[in-house]
Amino acid sequence: MSGGTETTATAEKVAARFHELYGTAPDGVWAAPGRVNLIGEYTDFNDGFVMPLALPHTAVAAVARRTDGRLRVHSAEAEADVGSGEGVVHLDVAALRPGTGSGWAVYPAGVVWALREAGHTAVTGADIHLSSTVPTGAGLSSSAALEVVTALALNDLYGLGLTGPELAVLAQRAENAFVGVPCGVMDQMASACCEEGHVLHLDTRDLAGRQIPFDLAAHGLRLLVVDTGVKHALGDGAYAERRAGCEAGARALGVRTLRQVPYEGLPDALACLADPTVRAYVHHVVSDNHRVERTTALLDAGDVRAVGPVLDEGHASLRDDLRVSCPELDLVVSAAGAAGALGARMTGGGFGGSAVVLVEADRAGEVASAVEGAFAAAGRPAPRIFPAVPSAGARRVL
Repeated sequence: MSGGTETTATAEKVAARFHELYGTAPDGVWAAPGRVNLIGEYTDFNDGFVMPLALPHTAVAAVARRTDGRLRVHSAEAEADVGSGEGVVHLDVAALRPGTGSGWAVYPAGVVWALREAGHTAVTGADIHLSSTVPTGAGLSSSAALEVVTALALNDLYGLGLTGPELAVLAQRAENAFVGVPCGVMDQMASACCEEGHVLHLDTRDLAGRQIPFDLAAHGLRLLVVDTGVKHALGDGAYAERRAGCEAGARALGVRTLRQVPYEGLPDALACLADPTVRAYVHHVVSDNHRVERTTALLDAGDVRAVGPVLDEGHASLRDDLRVSCPELDLVVSAAGAAGALGARMTGGGFGGSAVVLVEADRAGEVASAVEGAFAAAGRPAPRIFPAVPSAGARRVL
């Protein structure tokens, strides 16, 4: 089945389960995808450039309006994890506060809170049943998919009239202020705004986006996602420390964000920074912004194969400057390169999660087997490997 057919089939199952849980049909069913980021990492909270694409893996939500101030949420995956005894989570909309709650339910609850905090008090409650095929802890934005699908459903049901970028910003606020993860806006923008068959060149300073055609099959290429199976959590402080280091670098250089440091002026900027850690963070962010622009030029010129070495450079910077890689991610990159991949890098927040590998289509199986063999030789569990198919962003499906 195609990704769209699979999503429709999942939507029908989610709607049926909603009826079992709540005793009535949902008002609709929506889907929002996870994403991989081709290039541009840890740049979004520095007002920089990123280049994500949406995956066919989605969070699907069946939702109905409520007018009594109650929010009821249920997750098929949480139920599967702990058995059929996992029930519906009941929340009071008026009592939602940052830092309250735990587990998966904080994501839809945070969106309801963020919408109301932004003045959309028409949102008086909802019944929600969620099911997601976005792998959790894999750096593929499973949390953003939950946030965006909830935001889109409530936007439609309550007639809020918000655009995709506006929904993304509210979803980011839910994760920043309610959940407590200081992420940038890339994940939510990718989930809300990506288009099928394209990568999104996003300027996170003003949310200006350009959809760039990304038809790898036409070039005889394939982009593989390698989920290492190493779980990562951005709320453990490491991500926040790097964000704080970037902000310290901007202050030391007298700019609001590192976006204002031109690539040509990077050597002079680095010479002004005494702290070696901050210096390394600044080097990564400014050079990765430049890598996004180089990739954009290559894609516009149709020279897709030349993107491979740019991915390799990006991984080296994430590994050495930002220190957010891990042995499993490094193993993917080295094994894929030795097997003839055009380029590879970790994607997402790091400390585990996934890598992307650009390969000739007729060598994809060989490269995947080499990565699997390297993991086996290292005594590590087999990674999950699948093609990254540029897919549609958030939409109503039933």
